[in-house]
Amino acid sequence: MQSDESSPDDDLRTRLHAMETRLRRMRDQRASHNESARRAADSRNSVQDQGKELRSSIEEKLNEQKEVRARAKAHQNQRDAIQSRIREIISNKRGKKGDEGKAKTGVVALSETIAKISSIENRIMTDGSLTLKAENRILRELKSLIARRDELLPAAAEFENIKIDLGDLESTIQSLKAEADAQHKAMTDAHKEADAIWEEVKPMLEERDFLRSEGDRLHSIFVESRESANSIHSEIEILLKEVNEARDEMRARKEERERVIRDHNQSVKDALKTPDQDEELADSLTEQLLSQGSLTLGGSMSGDAQGSPAAIGEKSSTRKRLRKPKSFRGRGK
Repeated sequence: MQSDESSPDDDLRTRLHAMETRLRRMRDQRASHNESARRAADSRNSVQDQGKELRSSIEEKLNEQKEVRARAKAHQNQRDAIQSRIREIISNKRGKKGDEGKAKTGVVALSETIAKISSIENRIMTDGSLTLKAENRILRELKSLIARRDELLPAAAEFENIKIDLGDLESTIQSLKAEADAQHKAMTDAHKEADAIWEEVKPMLEERDFLRSEGDRLHSIFVESRESANSIHSEIEILLKEVNEARDEMRARKEERERVIRDHNQSVKDALKTPDQDEELADSLTEQLLSQGSLTLGGSMSGDAQGSPAAIGEKSSTRKRLRKPKSFRGRGK
């Protein structure tokens, strides 16, 4: 009987122990995944910080290279402009004019315009034989030349240090060629400098790409570990609910057993009480004696006389039976 009562508890206790063991193992697995995610996140953040510093260095180098390329472009533009002026001078020297009506541009045109302006101004101041009509015509021509000069000045401003001597074009051409060669060399040197900077940047770009790839790999490990930890955490919550239910059931069974034992002991204790120990029983017997004139206790018959030997023997037997619960209760303790 006792074995049958404990069997369900043993099964429940075994099942609860298995669930608690599994719960501890799952918690260890979750902690392991969280630790893996933490390490991956730390490594990823470190790699990303390195990549950020490297990208900043690359940006500085590329800006430096951009400035050098711009400088090379400026030298190239100056070289091309000087060579264009040389071609114009040579063309003028050989008498190869452009299309009729086409205005001259550049330093040569500006120099010629300035020379004409100077010549007309000198004539106006020194030639006293000019008629009013001729002077007005010259003034209109001067005004036109001045406007032309003002138009050419901005385009030739960067070459204002180059003086073109129309009386000595050979010397001017050689001077311009030397300046064009200098600009070409400056352009070439700037391009070499920019290429050298690019050679420094290339391994930095490779390292940047590697760090980016490594950061992506570590981030994938972080995400995967976090997902695994979250998945196990969801399973833990389900299992923990089952564990708590099993614990509550065991607690309820234990409380029920304790209640049954407590009620049983109390009922036995109440059943074994003698009249002198149980006030209610004593009152009940007294009431029966007063109302019926006789008392039935421990198997005595109502017809027995109180003083008869049988009654006396029965009373003695009843007292013995009433004493027995004390020894029984002692054994129960």
